[in-house]
Amino acid sequence: MDVACGGSVPEGHDITKPQFEQAEQVLDDRARHTATIATSCGAITVELFSDEAPNTANNFAFLASRGFFDATVIHRVVPGFVVQMGDPTGTGTGGPGYRFADELAPARDRGYSRGTLAMANAGPNTNGSQFFICLDDVGLPPQYTVFGEVTDGMDAVDRIAAVPLRGESPTQTVFVESVSLQA
Repeated sequence: MDVACGGSVPEGHDITKPQFEQAEQVLDDRARHTATIATSCGAITVELFSDEAPNTANNFAFLASRGFFDATVIHRVVPGFVVQMGDPTGTGTGGPGYRFADELAPARDRGYSRGTLAMANAGPNTNGSQFFICLDDVGLPPQYTVFGEVTDGMDAVDRIAAVPLRGESPTQTVFVESVSLQA
């Protein structure tokens, strides 16, 4: 397997991820939370908007705390637009076994600027585990829940975006090695 950015294949990349009924509450909505997404191309630190999109931020934290994102692939890159991840199957169709409602106020208030974290979906209220990071300021309609922003590591996101593509799929595998939470 050809791993991008000189990375290596993480342990557990071939293990099927568990499915869940729903996200358990793991975050205190009033606290500020950050997470580090370790990838083949470097670390990305994000601040979660647990006050503005509490269910979505909690969902991300719950899945991260269960190792759901660990050793998964970044399956979609659209230059100048988004880098998408969070699919346990790497196909663009996988999820955690449940769906949850949109929280669209942050999308209406903030928009989708460079470094924004937002949920990918298949229509209204179909959020699961897939999310994207905006590579630039993009003019999306407020239909994707914004739940955080990159505070450090956009250089890693840009390295991911620079990996050669076949369509929207990287030709070299880019892994999410792990996601760790900080209070």
